[in-house]
Amino acid sequence: MIAARTRRALLYMASIVGGLAAWEFAAQGVSRIVVAPPSAVAVSLFDGVSSGRIPQAFAASLGHMVPGLAIAFVIALPLSLALGRSRTVADYLDPVLSALYAIPPVAFVPIIIVWCGFDFGARVTLVALMSFFEMLFTFSAGARNIPPGLIDVGRSFSARRFSLIRSVMLPSMLPFVLTGFRLGVIRAIHGMIVAELFFRAVNLGQIMKRDAAHFDSAGVLAIIVVLAAFGLATNESLKTLEWKMLSQKHA
Repeated sequence: MIAARTRRALLYMASIVGGLAAWEFAAQGVSRIVVAPPSAVAVSLFDGVSSGRIPQAFAASLGHMVPGLAIAFVIALPLSLALGRSRTVADYLDPVLSALYAIPPVAFVPIIIVWCGFDFGARVTLVALMSFFEMLFTFSAGARNIPPGLIDVGRSFSARRFSLIRSVMLPSMLPFVLTGFRLGVIRAIHGMIVAELFFRAVNLGQIMKRDAAHFDSAGVLAIIVVLAAFGLATNESLKTLEWKMLSQKHA
């Protein structure tokens, strides 16, 4: 077990180092206006972090990502139970939800501007919209896959609807909920930066736009590296949490 984890960690690090080495090699002989090498990006990133500019902007970006993700989760979970457990609800809502899911979220930007303006509310709305459907469809798949026997056992003990949901359905859905939430978080990160670029440029989006206007590809790529590192760390943390929770469940 330990050997397998060590091997995975080594391969993980080798992948990152190999990717950076390939990037550094590919950037040689190319203008830094076009593609800055990792060494230049590292310098720009260090300057932004040491000055506090990037940490402050990143914290402010999380300020609208987290509420948007929370709103999407709170709506997606109960709706997924209705979709997964009621054929009537699924038949009624599935065409509308599938049609909305097929529309790129960016296409909703003009109407979001009409509804919410350019500031905080618009950014939260776009984050919620971009993370909602991944969670909804994954959660509803979990609700559909609840073994009927578990429901029957709960009913045999005269469990009421809320007690049945809390004690039987949600624990059975846990693998799907954790996976759906992990997908939702990644989409929320996408929504966070898209909102800052398409609405009023603020926080990380403002830094990216300003650096792009000055043809500073190292500065732009430094923000992209921050987003990639945050997404990778978040994804791995949630996968670890998922593994631990599922291990405890089956212990």
